[in-house]
Amino acid sequence: MEEKRFGKNEVIFREGDRGNTFFEILEGNVGIYSNYEKKDQQKLTTLSAGQLFGEMGVIETWPRSSTAVAEDDVKVYEIGEDGLNAYFAEQPEMILAIMKHISGRIRSLTEEYTEVTNFLREAKSAGANNDGFLAKMKKLLGGSRAAEKSMARPSAEWTRVVRESWQKGSAPTMETYGRGTIVFKEGEKGNCMYAVHGGSVGIYTGYSTDKQEKLTTLLPGTFFGEMGMIDGEVRSATAVVEEDGTYVEIIRPEDLQKLFETNPVEVDQIMRHLSHRLRRLTEDYTKACQEVEELSKQ
Repeated sequence: MEEKRFGKNEVIFREGDRGNTFFEILEGNVGIYSNYEKKDQQKLTTLSAGQLFGEMGVIETWPRSSTAVAEDDVKVYEIGEDGLNAYFAEQPEMILAIMKHISGRIRSLTEEYTEVTNFLREAKSAGANNDGFLAKMKKLLGGSRAAEKSMARPSAEWTRVVRESWQKGSAPTMETYGRGTIVFKEGEKGNCMYAVHGGSVGIYTGYSTDKQEKLTTLLPGTFFGEMGMIDGEVRSATAVVEEDGTYVEIIRPEDLQKLFETNPVEVDQIMRHLSHRLRRLTEDYTKACQEVEELSKQ
């Protein structure tokens, strides 16, 4: 860990940069922006002392998805990719802390994204005879759905790495379910998450109602239910088994430290799952905001 300082309005890192470090704020506030200093700039959030940022670049080794700017004099710890496991070994409580941090951003951004998409839905209804608006809306929804479908099926390499890591780890808590089994229901309190080892699980909102919508199908090597486990909020969707013989691993918050000690690769995969989910949501939210901006100019 290296301590660093940034002055007010100083850019800590930029969207598109290659990132191999993340930051823990010791003093001050940091603004997180999409399309910083461009005409369609969007401020995503403000982070303060004790919070983390930049972890997505380290966890996924992808280009930075946003720009971080010091809003006043800021002091941070910078933790490198090579030191991540040592950081967790010294401070195992930070495993759950980082997961809570990412899940908090997902929930907050989901609320804002829902507000924007509801507005667009209403505008679509009001402008039903506007061919130009309908075309733009179709393009927006099509892009989001295409991204969702591409996320549903993990790569062969991803599945292989996860399965190998599970085989090396200690014996997990497993459950096997038949087709149609409801693993958990929307609105229930959750205290664990699940890793799919075999079979498939469908994720729905409004399950068994006239508003039912299938969000995705999860295959081996993927996770679900992590938000309820991490922040204790009610389940935002219903998980339904789609194949007989589907078997899943049950992971509870108190298992994370032991899991890291015996099987750090699986903890890394959970982090990647959360980070990828936030990255996709950020992209969809930005697209929706751009759509609202275009609509306002008509």
